[in-house]
Amino acid sequence: MRIGSFSVSGRLIAAPMAGVTDRPFRTLCRRLGASFAVSEMMSSNPRLRSTEKSRQRIDHAGESEPRWVQIAGADPREMAEATRYNADAGAQIIDINMGCPAKKVCNRAAGSALLSDESLIERILDAVVAASPVPVTLKIRTGPEPANRNGVRVARIAERAGVAAISVHGRSRACAFRGRAEHETVRQIKSAVKMPVIANGDISCPEGARQVLQQTGADALMIGRASQGNPWIFREVSHYLASGSALPGPNADEVGEILIEHLEALHEFYGALIGVRVARKHLSWYLKPRVGGSALWTRINRVEDPTEQLRMVRDFFQAETGQVATSTFALGENVA
Repeated sequence: MRIGSFSVSGRLIAAPMAGVTDRPFRTLCRRLGASFAVSEMMSSNPRLRSTEKSRQRIDHAGESEPRWVQIAGADPREMAEATRYNADAGAQIIDINMGCPAKKVCNRAAGSALLSDESLIERILDAVVAASPVPVTLKIRTGPEPANRNGVRVARIAERAGVAAISVHGRSRACAFRGRAEHETVRQIKSAVKMPVIANGDISCPEGARQVLQQTGADALMIGRASQGNPWIFREVSHYLASGSALPGPNADEVGEILIEHLEALHEFYGALIGVRVARKHLSWYLKPRVGGSALWTRINRVEDPTEQLRMVRDFFQAETGQVATSTFALGENVA
């Protein structure tokens, strides 16, 4: 798949997720098999650029190319300015968010709320493409609601505007994350445009990934929620698509090593106090599927010290692999 001057052989993209796809998570997903990783969205509101959160979101130090940054907003002029700002800060691909169903985004007429106004979509896309020195991509849903799936029309507007690729989540705005994603609209969009089309929504296992590719003819897949606490999904899907055989999942030793690597990166990126707190949601995703993991998370969620957070995780995984039989978090123990 080619986006502007960037071409890679892989077909897997880590989806932009607010509060999740920060630089540590993107780096980890890329190491574990994602061909691309898109940043969490940056508001186009210029008044928010000086916040610490915004400064962290434009920090691409040491990140593999291409640096793919998502922006969100509803004003064409502000979106054009945000495009130039992020390109100057190191973005090599600009993605426009017209897919987020969150109320706090849609209440500002941004995200997937834009799908109800095709005229405004066209003005935003024209403004961003004209302002951008780098390729522009677009992320959408199938439409405002199941009865109004206008994804094909939006994709054609995007292609006329010069958008380089489009990602399509197989639900409408009204569906949020309820029910199952439908990929028939993605197939129709792929048939309607020549630019690369990326399928997104409920891609949670290698077999499902192949099925979506076969159904839609999409050029690539975007994986979001299924990568939370499970970043190795990218190498598992990649292996299956290439070979047709399942790659064994990581054993407890490797899961522990990946989690420790992730925690250390979060502590370094955010600083000790904020890093520990940001890590809590990731710890929940990694730990709760594991025997004894929920009990550990209940305790570790109160910890404020990064060294203690790391120690508790190490003890848990050493116990799981039988290296420390007397650990506080021995498997099956109901620690309150």
